[in-house]
Amino acid sequence: MSGGTTLENANPVIFQRSGERLLADTDADEDVHDPIDDREIFDILSINDPEHPLSLEELNVLEQVRVKVNDAESSVDVQFTPTIPHCSMATLIGLSIKVKLLRSLPERFKIDVSITPGTHASEEALNKQLADKERVAAALENSALLEVVNQCLTNKST
Repeated sequence: MSGGTTLENANPVIFQRSGERLLADTDADEDVHDPIDDREIFDILSINDPEHPLSLEELNVLEQVRVKVNDAESSVDVQFTPTIPHCSMATLIGLSIKVKLLRSLPERFKIDVSITPGTHASEEALNKQLADKERVAAALENSALLEVVNQCLTNKST
């Protein structure tokens, strides 16, 4: 998807996608309180990689074990792991994750998106950008950047 002609990670390792979520009888019952859990958030995060025709899950950038939800405290914490330590797409990936959650979850949730510790050369600076609400809002006002984020969020047939 990137406009460049060379890929930073031309031969990424591809992982198998997780299976479908098993639904309980009460999941469709609107009268039963159904707290949001880690798997539900992970399922929401079906996001395309900005560079490859693969999902972030298939590249192991997103893993269910790195998604933490506390429904009672209205908090979601997602860590993602770039495929290479100098990935220039890390900010875009983090922004895409954050936007997907902001669009999908009730406003009561506090959303934290960060890079898995020790997996990126600019981890601290990128985490600071992703945690700054004003910077995120400003980034989303950039129509060209928003178009790329929306491409990452567009469902592809698998």
